[in-house]
This record gives sequence, C-alpha cells and structure tokens, in this order.
Amino acid sequence: MNTDIKAVKVIGGGLAGTEAAWQIAKAGIPVILQEMRPLVNSPAHHTQELAELVCSNSFGAKKSDRAAGLLHEELRRLDSIIINTADKHSVPAGGALAVDRAVFSSELTRTLAEHPLIELRREAATEIPTEGIVVLTTGPLTTEELAKDLQQFTGMEYLSFFDAASPIVVGESINREIAFLASRYDKGEAAYLNCPMNREEYLHFHAELSHAEQAELKDFDRESAKFFEGCLPIEELARRGEDTMRYGPLKPVGLFDARLGDFRDPENKSKRPYAVVQLRQEDKAGQLWNMVGFQTNLRWGEQKRVFKLIPGLENAEFVRMGVMHRNTFINSPQLLNAALQFKNRANLLAAGQLIGTEGYTAAAAGGWLAGTNAARLASGKSPLSMPGTTMMGALFEFISSASPKHFQPMPPNFGILPSLEVKIRNKQERYGAYRDRALADLDLWQNNFKSSTLIGVGK
Repeated sequence: MNTDIKAVKVIGGGLAGTEAAWQIAKAGIPVILQEMRPLVNSPAHHTQELAELVCSNSFGAKKSDRAAGLLHEELRRLDSIIINTADKHSVPAGGALAVDRAVFSSELTRTLAEHPLIELRREAATEIPTEGIVVLTTGPLTTEELAKDLQQFTGMEYLSFFDAASPIVVGESINREIAFLASRYDKGEAAYLNCPMNREEYLHFHAELSHAEQAELKDFDRESAKFFEGCLPIEELARRGEDTMRYGPLKPVGLFDARLGDFRDPENKSKRPYAVVQLRQEDKAGQLWNMVGFQTNLRWGEQKRVFKLIPGLENAEFVRMGVMHRNTFINSPQLLNAALQFKNRANLLAAGQLIGTEGYTAAAAGGWLAGTNAARLASGKSPLSMPGTTMMGALFEFISSASPKHFQPMPPNFGILPSLEVKIRNKQERYGAYRDRALADLDLWQNNFKSSTLIGVGK
C-alpha cells in the first residue's frame, strides 16, 4: 500500500456504500466509511448494521435469463462482496435469491469493520467533503442537511418528495395495430404512442380502476403524503368522477390517427376516440415507453390486470410498475457520466438509489463501479465505464443519458439493453440471447483489463 495515498471517503453504509468501500479497500486504498446509524436513525432502518435490507429479503429472480439474475451473475464475475455474501446466506425462496437478512448484514458489518484499510465512522454527514475523493451512497432517505448541501452544490432543484411514478412498458409488447404514433395537434416530432378507447372500453376501464386494490403505505411514506396532492395517482382521479381522467391525462383532444383519416374533418368526427392513453418514449432507442399520467399506488398485480384492459396494452410487458413512496434522487442525466462521476467534479462519485437506480442488486452494482473508479482515481488511473450490452453498463448508460426533464428511477430490465442483431420473438429465447451477449462481452471486457490495470476485478 502506498502510504502517500489519502483515504477515500464513502458516505452511507447501505448496500452501495458497503460494496464501494470493499472494492476500494480490496484495491489497496484506505477508505473511511461514514454511517450515521445508530447516532442518527432513519424512519426505515431498524438496526445499526451495514447493508441492512429495509424492505424484502429478496434480491429478485435467480435465473440469469431474468434481468435481476443477469445482474447477479455479472456481479459474481466481478467478485461483488454483496452478491457473494447473499449467495452464502441464501434461504429457500423459489426462483428468487433471498437471504437471512440478519446474518447477511451482520457478517458484512463484521467483515468491513475488521478490514485493516477500512475505518468505520459512526457519524452523520451534514455536507459533502470539499477535498479528496468522495463516494455518495446515502440513498432515498438522505438527511435534510446533506440534501440541502447537495442542492447547493448542484445548483439545481434537488429531488426529494413523496413520489408516485408511472409504469414503464417494453415497446415491442405494445400492439401497434391499435396504438398510433402522434403528438397532440401534430406539434413537434411525433413522440407519443396513443392507445385509443371507445366509450364502452373507457367506462369498463374506469370502473375496474376505481375499485382496484391499493398497496399499503409505510408509516414514513404516509407521513409524507401531504406533498403528493400535486401529482395525484390515476386511481384517485378515477374516483373523483367518471370524466375526470378524460379531462386530464386521458383527454383525446388534438390526437389524430393518420390511418383513419383526419379527425378534424367533420365527416370523420365519429372516428374520434372517447379517451386516449398516451405513452412517452423513455429511452433514446425507443425500447421503453412511460404511461403518461399513470402514477399509481395500486398493488402490482392489480396494475397488470387493470392496465392490460387498455386497448393496445393487452400483452404489455412491464419493466417497472408504478410506485408511491418517499424518494430522494438526483437528476443524474444532467449531473453524472456513465462512470458515476459528477460532471463538474470528477473526484466526486455517487451510487445506489440516490442516482436513480432501483433495487438491492442495482445498488450493489453502482457501489461496485463507483468504488472501483474511486480506487482508480486514487491510483492516478482513468475511470472505467461498463460495456453497454451488459446489464450494469446499460443501467448506468440510462441514468446518465435519459431525458433530464422526465427522468425517473429505473430498475434493471432487458428493455434498456441495445437491440439484438437478429430479432427474436420468443421472450424467453430473447432474454437468453441478451444474457449470452452480456456475459460474453463482460468476460471480454474483464480479460482486457485484468491484472494490474483493472482495480477491483477478478479473484
């Protein structure tokens, strides 16, 4: 170890912070891991352990032809301490990777605390350190003081609010024989897919939506619900009246299906839809589509059941369901590059839910890359970006290049991966092909940088 190298600071001891600190120390770089618990508690945590799982004990599907499972396998090949420990303490959970949460977190806490290059400090951070290399991994419950400092640093609106996010649908699963591409009043480029409804279809959808079962809010989310009036869930709009949605996000005004002629022609008036559900393009390639105005707190099973009643979405594949919770994240497309560095301060990196990724495994993946790049910076080396065909690379490419205006958190999913050279209609075979390409490209990338050049990789 070079004694002249200053310690890297990691702020936040969740999954991302734990992974980042471990990768930095494994590279021979001293690290200070700062965690506020138990001196300052959060409304979600119950212990003082690092990498506490605050919700489910599941990391998602195990099979590598599933998005979460592919991310697991990529992290195994990169020697992730989070996934290695999860594998070690897994419990039966059908097709999911689930863990004994108490043993999982306690072992990670002990392992990091005993590492000679890791100093675990139990103290709350109130501001971003102005010197040295820093990794922010404070998550969706970042303290108010640190959030204000981050807002001042970025010079832009800091996103911390009670959020209801809309579902995202895979473009290939939308029925294009029904949905048509158009913008309202033909203004600008046609950037919306529109699912038209007649009166009978709309009334049936309205009735089912009005009586669908909602998810139960956590206590700290319920306390924050007062911030949510300006972004009402679609089911609440439905309950406020039969026509409320038709005068809101489902208004059919100014939308014309060129296949049926110009609706502005009085002779075509009868062809005008009674209501229209719009989907906005979510990524550069047009593989993901966001259901405009469909922020919701329905249970996920209910979302799939009710939203598939929309003409054109009868076979929809959802890569993210609507959610309603307190969320804190930065506008990463404006602030970060794909190496997870801040664009205006290269020695400041971030990972985890703070950057707009969702899920335990995505947090660990961000921690791996941010930690690896922090170690490289400390050693005078250039930071790395992941291959865009891997799940890790695609996820970080998305959060660094999505539309800043409409940016919302994203979980790992096959919809963000580049299209295959040969189109495969069978979903299971298509996902298997995505996996095979991702792992082959990851192995090639890893082999190119192994030995002394790629800090943090390889056993």
